[in-house]
Amino acid sequence: MDKFVKLTGVAAPLPVVNVDTDMIIPKDYLKTIKRTGLGKGLFAEARYNEDGSPNEDFVLNKPAYQNAKILVAGDNFGCGSSREHAPWALLDFGIRCVISTSFADIFYNNCFKNGILPIKVSQEDLDKLMDDASRGSNAILTIDLENLEITGPDGGSLKFELDEFKRHCLLNGLDDIGLTLEKSSAINDFEKTNTASRPWAA
Repeated sequence: MDKFVKLTGVAAPLPVVNVDTDMIIPKDYLKTIKRTGLGKGLFAEARYNEDGSPNEDFVLNKPAYQNAKILVAGDNFGCGSSREHAPWALLDFGIRCVISTSFADIFYNNCFKNGILPIKVSQEDLDKLMDDASRGSNAILTIDLENLEITGPDGGSLKFELDEFKRHCLLNGLDDIGLTLEKSSAINDFEKTNTASRPWAA
């Protein structure tokens, strides 16, 4: 998993509350267990018209936001089913950070396991960031995970809070497998000791 230390990129505004995982990645795209290739299905029902052509009114289809790395979204983002395809689709599209006032718990935790930083902010701060994100190609935010700080296009900044363990995992690019591998020496020592004391269990 790629490390997340500092991210600078265009932030796209999505002022919609209760965005569920079915909206993030419709069920038609759940036939694969691969983490790649799902970006084309991100927000598919909103991004495409019935004939498959791009919906020019959807924010991620607008030229200024087609390469957005950050999403500024309404309250209760990622609600609904627990499908891990939702963060996979966001990541495959290029989104590495989602900012909202609240997230569904399962989606929130799945983000950290896939290298995406979900940031919870107050409504007042979200309103400011939503305004920043509405500036089109000038909607540049910098997310500094080491200092827990968001800097806007006008140079103003705000702090956010994050569980220290989750911060450690993102800064070091550690998913569940990576965390296990960090303990590989202790695991190997245990296996050797266990094999020596209980050879019949080997």
